[in-house]
Amino acid sequence: MSKNQYSELMAIEQNPNHAERHLKPKQLLVALGAFFLLTVLGGAALAATAIPAIAAAGTATNALTHLFEDVPTDIDFTQPSEQSRIVASDGSLIANFYAENRIVVDSESISPLIKDAAVSIEDERFYEHNGVDAQGIIGAAINNVTGGNLAGGSSITQQYVKNALIEEGRINDDNVAIAKATETSLARKLNEARFAIALENKLTKDEILTAYLNIAQFGPSQWGVESASRYFFGVSAKDVTLPQAAMLAGVTQAPARWDPVKNPEDAKIRRDVVLGKMKELGYITAEDYDAAVNTSIEDMLNVTPASNGCEMGGNAAFFCETVVADLLNSNAWGKDRQDRVNQLYRGGLTIVTTLDRTKQDAAYDAVIGGVPIDDQSSVEASIASVEPGTGKVLAMVQNTRYGSPEALNDPDATKVNLNVDTTRGGGSGFQAGSTFKVFTLVDWIKQGHNQWERLSTSPRTFPRNTWTISCAPELADQWPLGNSGGVNPGIQSVRNITANSYNVGYANMAAQLDLCDISKTASAMGAENGQMATADQAAELAQFGAVEGRPLPFVPRPTFIIGTENVTPLSMANAYATLAAEGMKCETHTFTEIQSSNGDVIATQEPECDRVIDREVALEVTDVLRAVTAPGGSGSAGGLGDRPVAGKTGTTDESWHAWFAGFVPQVSTAVWMGHSEGNIPMRNVVINGQYYRNVFGGTVVAPIFRNYMSRAMDGVPVEQFERSSIHVEPPRPAPRREERDDSDEQQEQPADTGEADDTEE
Repeated sequence: MSKNQYSELMAIEQNPNHAERHLKPKQLLVALGAFFLLTVLGGAALAATAIPAIAAAGTATNALTHLFEDVPTDIDFTQPSEQSRIVASDGSLIANFYAENRIVVDSESISPLIKDAAVSIEDERFYEHNGVDAQGIIGAAINNVTGGNLAGGSSITQQYVKNALIEEGRINDDNVAIAKATETSLARKLNEARFAIALENKLTKDEILTAYLNIAQFGPSQWGVESASRYFFGVSAKDVTLPQAAMLAGVTQAPARWDPVKNPEDAKIRRDVVLGKMKELGYITAEDYDAAVNTSIEDMLNVTPASNGCEMGGNAAFFCETVVADLLNSNAWGKDRQDRVNQLYRGGLTIVTTLDRTKQDAAYDAVIGGVPIDDQSSVEASIASVEPGTGKVLAMVQNTRYGSPEALNDPDATKVNLNVDTTRGGGSGFQAGSTFKVFTLVDWIKQGHNQWERLSTSPRTFPRNTWTISCAPELADQWPLGNSGGVNPGIQSVRNITANSYNVGYANMAAQLDLCDISKTASAMGAENGQMATADQAAELAQFGAVEGRPLPFVPRPTFIIGTENVTPLSMANAYATLAAEGMKCETHTFTEIQSSNGDVIATQEPECDRVIDREVALEVTDVLRAVTAPGGSGSAGGLGDRPVAGKTGTTDESWHAWFAGFVPQVSTAVWMGHSEGNIPMRNVVINGQYYRNVFGGTVVAPIFRNYMSRAMDGVPVEQFERSSIHVEPPRPAPRREERDDSDEQQEQPADTGEADDTEE
């Protein structure tokens, strides 16, 4: 039975051609007879109390006739809860989510052995009655009169009705409806009978049986025969053996009592009772019976627990958490957040994500290869990788153990994704270090400057009046600044200043620009603080474009040009992807499509891109950043051989955080290393068995970038970066003089080939 057929089974819609459906004479006689027996044997007073409408309907005959002729034609049984699936872009499973572990399958996917076993033990006259089994009701009525509970006698159709009504109550969080569907009363039994008759008039026996087998509970935490078969036996419901089918059919009467895992002896007794009924009714031979009852419970079982949530995501668990956050935050589907939660856990959805399995595995191996989980240094590391031109998140990993510290009894376990902001399951980000210099470089080229202009890199104190900060002049301040390690390379080209990440050179560039423009450029390209602005912060920082619920803006103090602002690794990967996409910035997204349980597409997420940088500017900046990864550049350890790559190293004061952000035309990646709990120096530290006096983006992080990108791009065609039309060729070297001035203006390293400075800040 297809998903559409199952939906029809779950929601019987009113048919205008059958607005006044009546019972056939045989059905009416059976129903009247059954009700008469219940009334007489159960007590007329009970019937009158339970069914006030009947007591007020005049004569008993008219009341009974009215009750069973008024068969509902517009039953609306909500489709049962079904597990949802989050999958990678290739369709491979990342995680399941469910409130009830159920997988709805069609009739052909359920073994006939299960169907025969269920009919044998639950409703042996299933194929003969019309929804209400008179003989069964007689037996139940006698049991009730002789002191038993007011229960039993329900046909499979009635049991399906009961389960469907309970499930509808669960889905709607309606405890009153659940109580009504489970109460011990004649009223409930009669209501089930009415619905059962309506179903029998609409659906085939096989459709009803399939619906019942999909909705009933077949284990302590398993609903429906498919999830139960996978849990108990490790096979689908279509592939069970005879003893397995009999065991499943027996479990549903009392899932806890007959649980073969916890109560194998009781489960065998119950299974053998089912097998006995199957033999008695002719569904199996005596030989089949003997072989089945001689099969031990242990030989049948292959318990395969079903994971629920991102815990089963493996190296994609943190990515999974962000997908869930994005799903619940999205207005592209669902009425509201609560509706989206309900659909995720009950709707049988398939969420197709952007995750590239090959790149994800490569990223995980690169991170763990650089800084193993539980490394004695306690240093953390992460990789975020984005597709330029689409914003698809291709890979997202970190070297931390996924899970709740309390649940795992592991203080180092976490569910916080180090790559993203607080709205997506992450934190506030980390100081960017010199990877943030790229935004000054972009603004430099945008304002008509070029990469061959020469500036001093000599340490100095910048006076307050150095800075132009049009949006907040009061932020201008005096700033004493030097290069990391105390180097003084003198006059250098912007290209060489970038290749070696000289702080003073970048401050001199920023002194010719408006710091407010640099801040706007950073945000426009996609860089983001991980912390969201509160209402008070939005009011306080309104002049910088702060919006409540959006990332805190970058405040253009002079020091921010060398990376004192917090950013998230994913946003930096995306900012550099803007350059790779030649100036087109795209919003990052983790899923592309949401499919209903029927396979219909209910929501899609297409790339949302805007041009934020002139194409020629982006190409020229990319050309400058290639010098960083070239031999002699501070990021040469991130080079990819014959494959062109551009990027930027970053290390903060005291080696609190170290970065490498870089890209090829097809992929942009940011690698971060540090401590998520705060600014803790990475000095005199042993990482992965190797001692480091200081951890730098160029010497420790760049190799992780290289290892990841080399494998991620394996087999992918090499693409070249285009040359911009505004490119200016480098000036010819000045003639060598026998005597040189010792002033800063005359101390110069050769452009493009300056020795890498491993102590960049």
